[in-house]
Amino acid sequence: MHRSTGLRSPQESVHDLSPIENLRFPTKEELRESWEEPTDPQAQQEIINSIEEVYFSNDAFDIVKYELERLPPVLSLQELEEYRDKLKQQQAAVSKKVADLILEKQPAYVQELERVTSLQNGLQLAAVICADGRRHLNIAKEGFTQTSLGLLANQRKRQLLIGLLKSLRTIKTLQRTDVRLSEMLEEEDYPGAIQLCLECQKAASTFKHYSCISELNSKLQDTLEQIEEQLDVALSKICKNFDINHYTKVQQAYRLLGKTQTAMDQLHMHFTQAIHNTVFQVVLGYVELCAGNTDTKFQKLQYKDLCTHITSDSYIPCLADLCKALWEVMLSYYRTMQWHENHDQDEAATVSSVSDGSSVVGTEENSFDRSYVKKKLEHGLSRIWQDVQLKVKTYLLGTDLSNFKYDDFIFVLDVISRLMQVGEEFCGSKSEVLQESIRKQSVNYFKTYHRTRLEELRMFLENETWELCPVKSSFDILQLHEFKFMVQSRSPSVSPSKQPASAISTTVTLFEQYCNGGNPFEIQADSKDDETEDVLASNGYESDEQEKSAYQEYDSDSDVPEELKRDYVDEQTGDAPMKSVSRETLRSRKKSDYSLNKGNAPILTNTTLNVVRLVGKYMQMMNILKPIAFDVIHFMSQLFDYYLYAVYTFFGRNDTFESTGLGLSSSRLRTTLNRIQESLIDLEVSADPTGTLTAAEERKEKVPSPHLSHLVVLTSGSSLYGLAERVVATESLVFLAEQFEFLQPHLDAVMPAAKKPFLQQFYSQTVSTANELRKPVYWIVAAKAIDYEQMLLLMANVKWDVKEIMSQHNVYVDSLLKEFEEFNRRLNEVSKRVRIPLIVSNILWEHCMRLANRTLVEGYANVKKCSNEGRALMQLDFQQFLMKLEKLTDIRPIPDKEFVETYIKAYYLTENDMERWIKEHREYSTKHLTNLVNVCLGSHINKKARQKLLAAIDDIDRPKR
Repeated sequence: MHRSTGLRSPQESVHDLSPIENLRFPTKEELRESWEEPTDPQAQQEIINSIEEVYFSNDAFDIVKYELERLPPVLSLQELEEYRDKLKQQQAAVSKKVADLILEKQPAYVQELERVTSLQNGLQLAAVICADGRRHLNIAKEGFTQTSLGLLANQRKRQLLIGLLKSLRTIKTLQRTDVRLSEMLEEEDYPGAIQLCLECQKAASTFKHYSCISELNSKLQDTLEQIEEQLDVALSKICKNFDINHYTKVQQAYRLLGKTQTAMDQLHMHFTQAIHNTVFQVVLGYVELCAGNTDTKFQKLQYKDLCTHITSDSYIPCLADLCKALWEVMLSYYRTMQWHENHDQDEAATVSSVSDGSSVVGTEENSFDRSYVKKKLEHGLSRIWQDVQLKVKTYLLGTDLSNFKYDDFIFVLDVISRLMQVGEEFCGSKSEVLQESIRKQSVNYFKTYHRTRLEELRMFLENETWELCPVKSSFDILQLHEFKFMVQSRSPSVSPSKQPASAISTTVTLFEQYCNGGNPFEIQADSKDDETEDVLASNGYESDEQEKSAYQEYDSDSDVPEELKRDYVDEQTGDAPMKSVSRETLRSRKKSDYSLNKGNAPILTNTTLNVVRLVGKYMQMMNILKPIAFDVIHFMSQLFDYYLYAVYTFFGRNDTFESTGLGLSSSRLRTTLNRIQESLIDLEVSADPTGTLTAAEERKEKVPSPHLSHLVVLTSGSSLYGLAERVVATESLVFLAEQFEFLQPHLDAVMPAAKKPFLQQFYSQTVSTANELRKPVYWIVAAKAIDYEQMLLLMANVKWDVKEIMSQHNVYVDSLLKEFEEFNRRLNEVSKRVRIPLIVSNILWEHCMRLANRTLVEGYANVKKCSNEGRALMQLDFQQFLMKLEKLTDIRPIPDKEFVETYIKAYYLTENDMERWIKEHREYSTKHLTNLVNVCLGSHINKKARQKLLAAIDDIDRPKR
């Protein structure tokens, strides 16, 4: 700004301001010379173009050095001058060009120079303003700024120190947090502890620039991990004893941690572990208790191996405790699901009432968590139930139950049935694993049990005296304890065989019923200990004690199995065994029995009652365990088959009467008896040691044919050949068939569809044949009760070729009627011992009358000579017989009446009529027909006709041979 501003020549100005400061401009002399040079622009341009490129290279180029170096080694003055003139010419051209350019730009240069001058003036003015500003700023600084900013700086420092103090106090509080966390964990305030720990972590991250905080931060992280571990332990406690407050705290804690899904995964793992630990500890406890020592070897065993060490005595209590413990686990899971359902409903209600747009993201996240938890819990139901099934299955199959008592085995079925009911309510499962395992055990047990019962039934039948068991007229099988399960309503919350009557038509599930306490697997005393079976009629004893002593004095049978002792129903307990009663003992009660027999009490024996009880037990087992229904019904049918076969063998088999061709045994009955004999009866006396294994196995399924007790006398005429025993046996079989008919709907309901044809065939071909057994049994009595042979002898002594019509009947008619009167008297005597049903009485009378009429025909067929008057006498005798006989019986019409009348009247037929009559009446034997033709010879049939009729008889008889 202090430089001279005087104007200078353009050359000087250019030299001073131009960036090409090192360029040398031509002198005035040079310019003058250049102006004197020709000014032809083209010639001038050619000179410039002839200048070498090196002169235009850069400012640092040394022209002098360059030209000196170009001099030739031998200098020539003339050449040098010529060269110099050339250089001067070139220089002059360049200078001329530069001067022209300068003159051309002179106006612009002057204008720009003026602008520079103006700029210089402006800068000088700005310098003065700046100097004034600095002077005034110095005055302000000294008078105001330094004092005020000092106050502000001190205030800022104070604020920083206050913040520091607050941070230090917070750090001090953080250092003491671990004590409070420990207290909260002891109080099980997990949400509070986690909330506090998370706040501390947040605060610690705020003060992480302090070196002391880094250590505290790691300590808090360790504490949080410790809280998670304790939280996991707390979660595991839920599995055995669900507490709603405890679980609420745990869930809140996991939600604060943001690990709701992890908690659910852990919970399922704990439930699985709880099931394993629970069953192992229960079984281990019983095994060690039974072992009686503190040996720790059992603790090292696998659960499957441990189950094999359970003894028979501890099996049922252990099973009950096992199911009770598993019930607690499943109940906890059920209540856990309930908690989540209620919690979700409350949360959904809260969300709908507070519809804030800012919380949409959080709501979606919670909704996802809830959905995950719900699916996980629903999926866990089947997993947990599967674990329970497998554990119980292992326990069930670990012990052979085939030798268990019936009541014990029924209890096992009860427990398992209840457990399957729990499973169905728990997750809708059909419990295929449990069903298969209990089915295996049941089939195994039932085969052994049934085999024993069949042997006992055989022993009962062989010792049975076929005396009447005095039951009340109102007796019904549903009064027996074995059939109580059919009377009581089945309820989902009550076990199959021990159902209280108060639990009728209720829909409360087990989980609802026992949600707040109790256990469905508690062992309760059997209700039948407190009940009585009021089924026995008055028996002449003054008290039950006298009756019991009478039974006990009969025989000592301490070595007889328990089931054999249950002939009678104990009026006190319904369960205490009673011993068989002798014939003499029952006869001593004849008077009371006689009054009883006038009623309509069912006719049955001790053995019948025993079979009915067995049927009840079989049905009870089948009702609890439907998968083995077919096996049980098949075994039940064998009980009936064997009883039917025994009654027929004892009282109905008689080859002599079977050969009469009277059709006493229907084809259906014969087919049934043959089937029973082939499939159930072991006809071999001793086992064949050389027999095949298959044959031995088949024989195991069979029972030896029973033998009638030697106490039963069937040969005495005074007792009508054991009619009382026959009536009791046959009618007890009919009673048993009626009970089977009554039970048919129940059996049909549980029978698998594929096996129902077996049940239908059993009823149509076996049960329905019980009534048909009456004919062959009572036929034997009818055949022996009247002396038909004596009647034939008396008829043989009668002269039938009389010449005059007789008005007096023959003696054999009176003899036959006396036989019937004696039969009627003895029948009344027998009825005093045993009530003879009307149908039995009718069958007996029908058999006797049929045999008498056929004996009459046989007697008439033995006649060698007979006149028309003799035939009239036959009609007279027969009419007399019918008239007297109709006074003894109410049966109308008299059986085979036409059989006799038609035979007598056939004597009067002509040849052609008789031939037609012979062909139409094939019910007569060849002997009857032949004798008829022979007797007619000479009276109204000649020999030729006789030969023709005999040929016709022979034609009829030929197909029979």
